[in-house]
Amino acid sequence: MRKYQLSQHFLRGPKLAGFLIGHSNIKKRDTVIDIGAGSGVISAALARRCRQVIAIEPDHDTAEKLRKNVGKYENITVVEQDFMEYELPAEGDYKIFANPPFHLSSAILHKLDEAENPPKAIYLILQKQFALKLLNNDRHYTSQLGKQLFVHYAPRIRLPMKPEYFTPPPAVPTVLLELKRREQ
Repeated sequence: MRKYQLSQHFLRGPKLAGFLIGHSNIKKRDTVIDIGAGSGVISAALARRCRQVIAIEPDHDTAEKLRKNVGKYENITVVEQDFMEYELPAEGDYKIFANPPFHLSSAILHKLDEAENPPKAIYLILQKQFALKLLNNDRHYTSQLGKQLFVHYAPRIRLPMKPEYFTPPPAVPTVLLELKRREQ
């Protein structure tokens, strides 16, 4: 059941999650973190496409459902914890693919960018208006966070999302944003 105070908008199904992951550079050898994994729709689709999935879910009831739904996948580790308190991998490459609660988007991106070992690529489903502020171009206002991310990442909107992709549908337009780490 959706908890409004957590601003949850779940993807409708695994086929859709697989379609979205197909618009990423996630490969068989990758470790991928799913932030706010919910019932496991994205995590299950990732499990079929990569080496290891770390599914982070802070809500106890939802984490229980997640464990039940992804129990058959040996390459999924469920972590029942707030992502903001989660310790990111200290070494090794990893990527992010998630549909996080919209109200945490900025804090999540700050944490990822400022990590000692930041992710190689980040794919987040975000509010379109917020995502546009992360792009460094003349067509839209670029926020301070967008300028900060641009130093380390090449951002682009991979795909516009339709309201019917979610349950319940969000009241705002959404997109799949890609942030690929720049070579230093």
